Amino acid sequence: MFDLKERVAIVTGGNGGIGLGMARGLARAGAHVVVAARNAEKSANAVREIERVGGHASAVGVDVADEASVTRLIDAVRTRHGRLDVLINNAGINIRKPVHELTLGEWRQVIDTNLTSAYLCCHAAYPLFKAAGRGKIINIGSMMSIFGASFAPAYAASKGGIVQLTKATAVAWARDNIQVNAVLPGWIDTELTQNARKEVEGLHDSVLRRTPAGRWGTLDDMEGIAVFLASPASDFVTGTAIPVDGGYAIQG
Repeated sequence: MFDLKERVAIVTGGNGGIGLGMARGLARAGAHVVVAARNAEKSANAVREIERVGGHASAVGVDVADEASVTRLIDAVRTRHGRLDVLINNAGINIRKPVHELTLGEWRQVIDTNLTSAYLCCHAAYPLFKAAGRGKIINIGSMMSIFGASFAPAYAASKGGIVQLTKATAVAWARDNIQVNAVLPGWIDTELTQNARKEVEGLHDSVLRRTPAGRWGTLDDMEGIAVFLASPASDFVTGTAIPVDGGYAIQG
């Protein structure tokens, strides 16, 4: 039920952080992973890392906030592989400022990168899924989809929007046998959250106190949920938002 052999999966922002963790998991389950990101050097390194664990991967450059670039990404996958089975909308950024310090340009940058990009990728991928009679979409939200944080208004708004986009798309496309789900990572140890620890005083200790599992998450913690939602095991699961947070949401 968890076999992804001969499946093709796009992971936006798959060249680092939780995107790379999920890409690695899909590749270990047999999928060919297309690492879709802007930084070509990082993407090449990610492909090599996936290949080192016995997986198959390739890289395509994309600006996920640009409609033409997203269209080229989907066209490239169609041309090279003739199919698309899984789309993980993971690309994202954060600008840590309270509302009164955040500029309109910064707001738009975060919303476009985190939320509009997911819409663009879903919209562009739909014809391939529709033609195949099946598809899996995994949208990456956050625990801030449901919690507030004074230092991340645009990020939290974009991730809350991810959950509602997931639900709307799941309802619209269920009859096409396309399952759309969201994953809400908690505090996973990545470059993004390492920067947060530098910028938000006391964050590290606060996370440890509030997380019942007593630790920060790792990239390995993201592999299993990605494989489950990408595989036939989740064919009757759609429109969900699943926390992967060591129990943080329960305590919250």
